[in-house]
Amino acid sequence: MSRDALPTIDDIRAAAARIAPFAQVTPVLRSDALDALTGAQLHFKCENLQRGGAFKFRGACNAAWALDDDQAARGVLTHSSGNHGNALALAAATRGIAAHVVIPEGAVQAKVEAIERAGATVHRCAPTQAAREAMAAELQRQTGAVLVHPYADSQVMAGQGTLALELLRQVPDLDALMTPVGGGGLASGVAIAAHALDPALALFGAEPAGADDAAQSLAHGARITSVVPDTLCDGLRALVGERNLEALRAHHVDVITVTDQETVAAMQLLWRELKMLVEVSSATVLAAILKQPPRFAGRRVGVVLTGGNVDLGALPW
Repeated sequence: MSRDALPTIDDIRAAAARIAPFAQVTPVLRSDALDALTGAQLHFKCENLQRGGAFKFRGACNAAWALDDDQAARGVLTHSSGNHGNALALAAATRGIAAHVVIPEGAVQAKVEAIERAGATVHRCAPTQAAREAMAAELQRQTGAVLVHPYADSQVMAGQGTLALELLRQVPDLDALMTPVGGGGLASGVAIAAHALDPALALFGAEPAGADDAAQSLAHGARITSVVPDTLCDGLRALVGERNLEALRAHHVDVITVTDQETVAAMQLLWRELKMLVEVSSATVLAAILKQPPRFAGRRVGVVLTGGNVDLGALPW
């Protein structure tokens, strides 16, 4: 499979077999209180309990183990504000290979510390996408390491898609499925897998209003790159990738935007009712359902809680 192509359902099934020895099968939780509040039957897929504290381990693990021995010997490299870097560091450790992670200044300290604990070499850069990509390119020249892009890499997308295979085994008769949308690695992989299993499944994405490039891009029929992210959701600030957007469009993913205020309120609700402390980015999914309840009323909805790497010293309230 080309690293810049969209994965197929066969690629996603191969990824599931590849990561099975390493990834957690995460639980699905229910809440009568949240069902009553939304009028829907919500099934929360708790990827905050995944290895490394986020769904990102699925894609990173698949990418690391899909390398041939010669590629693996050179190590892996990525740029990440946190969870993908941590996931790739952990995945590289399972294979015994080097990992380099380019991290922008201002990243959540808890995530930076997790990357260092996992054994990766951390490289700091200015807090812009251009600076991240430039430093990653230079490190690639210096080390020969294989770049594992946070969301545009086909093996990463395939790994993220394994979440849908797992969830639809756990809850086989869902009517709808909702994920957050940032760069689109999760949303695209899940869309491909979910529609291969159930073409009638309604697919939704939740995106911060302050980083709504995916919603704008879908509305305009072309990728919008002029959005300057302004949101507390640090995991959702990336512009949606071209291939990722292609998958969202092909699978009719409906993106709902939510404010940071709505998202923080949903984050508090998840703690109160599920006893799950999730990242603010993760709470966008509940915020989106609470924002448009008639669209979900009476439906069985899979709701993906993507990560739990929260800086307890800097809670958003």
